[in-house]
Amino acid sequence: MKDCEKTVREKLYAVQDLEYKDFIYKLTPTLDYDKIIGIRIPNLRKIADELRNTKTAEDFLLCTPHEYFEENTLHVFLLEKIKDFDKAVYEVDRFLQYIDNWSTCDSRSPLAFKKNLDKLFPYIQKWIKTDHVYTVRYGVKKLMDFYLDDNFSKEHLYLVAKVEQKDYYINMMTAWYYATALAKQYDDTIKIIEQKILPKWTHNKAIQKAKESYRITKEQKEYLNSLKIK
Repeated sequence: MKDCEKTVREKLYAVQDLEYKDFIYKLTPTLDYDKIIGIRIPNLRKIADELRNTKTAEDFLLCTPHEYFEENTLHVFLLEKIKDFDKAVYEVDRFLQYIDNWSTCDSRSPLAFKKNLDKLFPYIQKWIKTDHVYTVRYGVKKLMDFYLDDNFSKEHLYLVAKVEQKDYYINMMTAWYYATALAKQYDDTIKIIEQKILPKWTHNKAIQKAKESYRITKEQKEYLNSLKIK
C-alpha cells in the first residue's frame, strides 16, 4: 500500500459491506472481484465530503493509479465539487485513462463543466477520438448531459456517428445518446436514424431505448419501429 492512500483505504474498509460487494460485481462485470471493497454510495459520498479540501485528499488525487473500484469512484466524487474549470478539466483529463468500468465513468461531472461549455467542447472532441474505451464513453456522455438542450448543434449528431464502435460500453452509450437526442431534438436526430449510418446494433438499440421514453409520441415510436434494421 502506498503512503498516499493509506488513510483513505482505512476509511474505506471501515465501512465495507461484503453483500454489497457481490452486488457491485454483478453490475460491473469488467471488474476483478478482488478489486472491489464493497461500499454503498451514501457511505462513499460521506467519505468524499469528509476528505474534500484536505491534504489527505490532495495526496490521494495524485496517488494514481488506484487499486480498488471504490478508490476510483471516490476520486471522481472528489472532483465533482471543483468550481474552477481549468483545474477541474485538468484533473479529469489526467484521470480518465485509469477508469475501467461504466459506473465510475458515468458518475457526475465537476460543477465547473456546466458553466463553461464552450471551453469544455474541445476536450470532448479529443476524448471521443482516443483509444481508451471509458474516455470515449465519458466524452459521449458529456455531449448527452450538456449539449442536447440550449447548446445543441446538429453537427454533434454526426460527431458521435463517427465514434468507432469497438466496444459494448461505447456502443451502449452511443445508443443512449441518440435515444435521448430523439427525445429532445427529434427533428434533427430522426435524420440520422433515417440515413441508417450507425452500426446495426447501435441503430436498433437507440430505437429500442427511444421507444421506452415517455417523451416520444406514439406516432414517433411507430415510425421509429419501421426504421429498425433487420
